[in-house]
Amino acid sequence: MTLLFTVIVVALVFEYINGFHDTANSIATVVSTKVLTPRMAVLLAASTNLIGALAGNAVAKTVSSGLVDSHFVTSSTIICALLGGIVWNLVTWWFGLPSSSSHALIGGLCGATLASANGNWSALIWSKVKDGPWYKNDGLLYKVVIPMVSSPLAGFLLGMLVMTLLYLLLRNWLPHTVNSVFGKAQLASAGYMGFAHGSNDAQKTMGIIALALAAGAKDGSLEAIPEWLGFLRHPMVDHGGKEVIASWIKVICALTMAAGTAAGGWRIIKTMGHKMVKLQPVNGFAAETAGATVLMVAAHYGMPVSTTHAITTSIMGVGCAKRFSALKLNVVERILWAWVLTLPLTGLLGYLLRRLTL
Repeated sequence: MTLLFTVIVVALVFEYINGFHDTANSIATVVSTKVLTPRMAVLLAASTNLIGALAGNAVAKTVSSGLVDSHFVTSSTIICALLGGIVWNLVTWWFGLPSSSSHALIGGLCGATLASANGNWSALIWSKVKDGPWYKNDGLLYKVVIPMVSSPLAGFLLGMLVMTLLYLLLRNWLPHTVNSVFGKAQLASAGYMGFAHGSNDAQKTMGIIALALAAGAKDGSLEAIPEWLGFLRHPMVDHGGKEVIASWIKVICALTMAAGTAAGGWRIIKTMGHKMVKLQPVNGFAAETAGATVLMVAAHYGMPVSTTHAITTSIMGVGCAKRFSALKLNVVERILWAWVLTLPLTGLLGYLLRRLTL
């Protein structure tokens, strides 16, 4: 019982760290363009994160049941997975690298589950097709690996496309008018980005908590809980014939992420908003609109993609719409290395931590 509560606490710590680590994803552009002060931008991001986190559960269901075989998952497995993700998030935050909290969590989960299964690779759900009126591809291949490649590419191309269209539409506008109009429009796009961030990122920890409680129900650790905590036995509830994440899980994760967001992440804001490419309000509007759209499409299909990948590549696309030399490739190279290393290193961390506890 104590172990199960430890899992929930560690999961919420990860959610909090995810909030301040990924705050920059929501507000770096609106701060760097000086449309909002850092304090006001953080308040906007925290509130829209909260609303977005409560808006759906497709991503949470993928994490809770679509990536690893729950038969090999215990409370200790999840603690090790979360610790692997937390360590990686703190290391990359310290160095100001906008790496993926999503992939850190998934890598840690896969590594820890593999260790719990004594190296049995069938514990990882690589791919599967769900039956129903429409065929639905699930598993790590379709929900993680393919989106990991396609979402940054989509962010880059959509950012470039939106910015190119804006250049064409605004070519006869005075610079002062453009800055004035898009200074206001960027408030909407920043809110859209915060909502999209919450709708994708917060749900990953919801899925982890649901998975932990399901594991607790299996191993009998929930049997001794008092009656007033009986809601813990039902992390997934029926809603119109469909299983959804319980409301209390959604609320507690949403509030925790909002609190983490309010703590801020200024190191990463500096990298994303200032070092990669110089941004004006119209550039920020284009980048946020493109990045948020990628996240919303992914959330709809239950893909736990990286908010960091989506907004960072959108900023790159916006910069390249003007001229490729606007992009500072040495900064981009550091970011790409962080992306490439996240899944394998967090997987290794999760694996080693779990092996130490066996």
